[in-house]
Amino acid sequence: MRIALVLAGGVTFALLAQNARIENLAPFTETPMMVADRMLAMAELRPGEKMFDLGSGDGRIVILAARQYKADATGVEFDPALVKQSLELIKQAGISTLARIIEGDLLKQDYSAADLLTIYLLPIANQRLIPIFEKQLKRGARVVSHNTPLVPWTPEKVETITDDGQGRSHKLYLYRR
Repeated sequence: MRIALVLAGGVTFALLAQNARIENLAPFTETPMMVADRMLAMAELRPGEKMFDLGSGDGRIVILAARQYKADATGVEFDPALVKQSLELIKQAGISTLARIIEGDLLKQDYSAADLLTIYLLPIANQRLIPIFEKQLKRGARVVSHNTPLVPWTPEKVETITDDGQGRSHKLYLYRR
């Protein structure tokens, strides 16, 4: 078992990775539903498109993409408890044909079929994903990053949400390959 301390937003998180196989690239932080919806709308997600939410947490973006946008939605999450919770919510929503969760390392997945990727990760995670995206993403694929830009990429659009209803601000970055 490996323990790493990460400072994010002024808070120190202890991250555990069993046998150092999978690294926690972001602490679980719920994306407010209005922000999740704005991420999908900003990317102009269309029915039938393949979208992936990297570090899908409780599955809320995957469920929203499948339920409201009728997208073929996949979440990638390494925490078994969050995977179990997400799968149960997908089952309860009756959207198992459109939504799924992969339990695994988001750095080891194939995103070549993706039309859209949504991410809310630590800056180090984004940096580690850029070479994967550059190799795998097809022309026209979109990436929406919540609060952290994909440096050195240039965003097509940046949107600031000044108040999510709880007094917090958010910045969304839209990229297109």
